[in-house]
Amino acid sequence: QVQVEETGGGLVQAGGSLRLSCAASGSIFSIRAMGWYRQAPGKQRELVASITSATVASPSSTNYADSVKGRFTVSRDNAKNTVYLRMNGLKPEDTAVYYCHVRVGVPYGPYEYDYWGQGTQVSVSS
Repeated sequence: QVQVEETGGGLVQAGGSLRLSCAASGSIFSIRAMGWYRQAPGKQRELVASITSATVASPSSTNYADSVKGRFTVSRDNAKNTVYLRMNGLKPEDTAVYYCHVRVGVPYGPYEYDYWGQGTQVSVSS
C-alpha cells in the first residue's frame, strides 16, 4: 500500500506564509504526479497546484490555480518522494483543508492509481 502524510497546516494572519509538506511511502513503482487540492466548507474540492514527473517525452511541469499564481510555489524532492507547497501572501479566502494527492504508476498495463492524504487545515484570519 501507499501512505500519504501531510504536515504544515496552521492558523496565520492575512499576508503570512506557510509551507506544507507531503511524503509518500510504501510500495511505489513510480510517481507520475504529486500535488495539492483544497476544499472549503460548502465548496467543491479544487486543484491548487501540481507537479508532474519528467518522462522521456516531456520535462517535469507545474500547474497552478489562477487564484494562487504568483503566491504559491510547488516543488518536489524526488529522492524523498516528497512534495512541498510554499504559500506566501495568504488571504482569508485561502482558508480550507488542503489535501495531498499522489498519482502512482505500475509496471504493468496502462494504469495509474490515485492516493490522498487525510488533509491539513489552513486557516487565515483577517
